[in-house]
Amino acid sequence: MSKKENIQEEEINNEQVNSQVEENQDIEAEEVKKEPTAEEQIQAEKDKFLRLFAEFENYKKRTSRERIELFKTAGQELMTSLLPIVDDFERALTHIEDDKEAEELRKGVLLIYNKFYNTLEQKGLSKIETKAGDTFDAEIHEAITQIPAPSDDMKGKIIDCVEKGYKLGDKVIRYPKVVIGQ
Repeated sequence: MSKKENIQEEEINNEQVNSQVEENQDIEAEEVKKEPTAEEQIQAEKDKFLRLFAEFENYKKRTSRERIELFKTAGQELMTSLLPIVDDFERALTHIEDDKEAEELRKGVLLIYNKFYNTLEQKGLSKIETKAGDTFDAEIHEAITQIPAPSDDMKGKIIDCVEKGYKLGDKVIRYPKVVIGQ
């Protein structure tokens, strides 16, 4: 072999050795980077624990709010089904007042109505007050029709309340049905 070939062979060998040394150094540096210290591990575990604890606290608060809301509106379906009976009582009372001979009947029906309505109020039911002349609010009232306003100041206001509205706690379970002036 000639000197040139020997030199080339040595250069190739040196390059291979250098590349292997660089690779080994890279691997050692990666290994050093991959192993966190004990303090870093403790800090990571503390962070993980705090996040889990906070998530659990949020879950507890959310479920307790949902539970309270459920108890407040648990009777909503029952209350909604009893509202037509309240309406019938009110209609009966208005018709009995016209008949003067049925005074004792009116007193009896009024007594039953008051007991029934007071029981519903104790369970959280309340009327939504609407009067003729109130301003129409689409979030509170349900407009069933519009009629020409009798005067200019009644435009956009409630002319008549056809059906009363009710709330159960803070939640509206039946919107008052109203006629508004156009």
